[in-house]
Amino acid sequence: MQVFKFGGASVKNAENIKNVASIVSTYNSTELLVVVSAVNKSTNKLEQVVESFFHQKGDYFGYLNEVKNEHHQILEILFENHSHPIFDDITNSFVEVEWILEEEPQDAFDYLYDQIVSLGELLSSKIIAAYLNHIGIKTKWIDARDYIHTDNTYREAKVDWILTENKIRRDLPEILDEYIIITQGFIGSTSENFTTTLGREGSDYSAAIFASCLNANDITIWKDVPGVLNADPKWFAETELIPELSYTDAIELTYYGATVIHPKTIKPLQNKKITLNVRSFINPEKAGTVIRTTNQTLPVPSFIFKVDQVFINIQPRDFSFIVEDNLSYIFNLLHEHRIKINMMHNSAISFAISIDNTGMNIDSLLNDLEKRFKVNVEKGLELITIRYYNQQTIDRVLVNKEIIRELKDQYTCQILVKNLNE
Repeated sequence: MQVFKFGGASVKNAENIKNVASIVSTYNSTELLVVVSAVNKSTNKLEQVVESFFHQKGDYFGYLNEVKNEHHQILEILFENHSHPIFDDITNSFVEVEWILEEEPQDAFDYLYDQIVSLGELLSSKIIAAYLNHIGIKTKWIDARDYIHTDNTYREAKVDWILTENKIRRDLPEILDEYIIITQGFIGSTSENFTTTLGREGSDYSAAIFASCLNANDITIWKDVPGVLNADPKWFAETELIPELSYTDAIELTYYGATVIHPKTIKPLQNKKITLNVRSFINPEKAGTVIRTTNQTLPVPSFIFKVDQVFINIQPRDFSFIVEDNLSYIFNLLHEHRIKINMMHNSAISFAISIDNTGMNIDSLLNDLEKRFKVNVEKGLELITIRYYNQQTIDRVLVNKEIIRELKDQYTCQILVKNLNE
């Protein structure tokens, strides 16, 4: 039994959806569950709908119509018969969001976000399932919200693994005997049947959940890159493919910010010893990267870059030590404001962190910290993480950079820097 996950770039237009169908067709004789993301950039556009609606600024119906028109253009290319039921199905899917937008917002932002932004995955999965059936591949569309059960932490929902596993194991094996299953990434539902999302770019995690619960043989994430590279091609002109990774190295790379795989994906697969393949939908015949139990270490140093970092240095006003009570207070505030730490360092009288510049919640965090601490802030920095570093790799990334903070352990070096050209 296999699980495939196709990301937004792989389904961004009609031609790419046809390519997905071609890949799926080669596995038509095997038990296969396919998880799909929203059509490329749809999530960003739906986020714009939420922001505009919640703050009652801008043309949120107009933004939604952009998403609608994009999906109907895809349908018109995939289906010559414009009376095919999928046209009405997609139109009706938009109606549910339009109902929300017809009245002034009454609910919290995070709740509204999940109800609206989840539309992207529902649309793409319905279109792909309909197209596969249209070309003769026996396919069953299922709603992931019927199977992935979560708490009500909207935008970062936590999975109820026991309930989720019981439901998936009860229903899906029988369906897989007859059909290829198409479902959504990124989304789940609460016990009250309200839609939740699993965190931005969470479709990889959804695929891992289904794979773990079904005891899949392996899972393949189809990307627009050859596999896991030792650096993002946006930053390095020359990158190297990593043919094989251990679960541990994959977890470390995703923890530090490597974007090729969602950070939560690896652990459920490691627990069940399920192999994870990262392959190219552009060149599906290539093997890509295999992630599994292995003693193989990274063959080359790996580089991870995170820009637009905010460096916060925190000191007690009375210069007392940074010990358990202060640290507990700081971490509770970070949790409350939903801020994730990318780098941290503490001394006797200071605690310093680097975080993504996520906007208003940082301003709120700083206001709360300043009630108890002396706080210094520097923005516009860059965090460079090197896994399996040496001095040559460090020197390579420090050209025209000023070091703000540097941390090293046996395998990993993190350097927070300021660009001297700015």
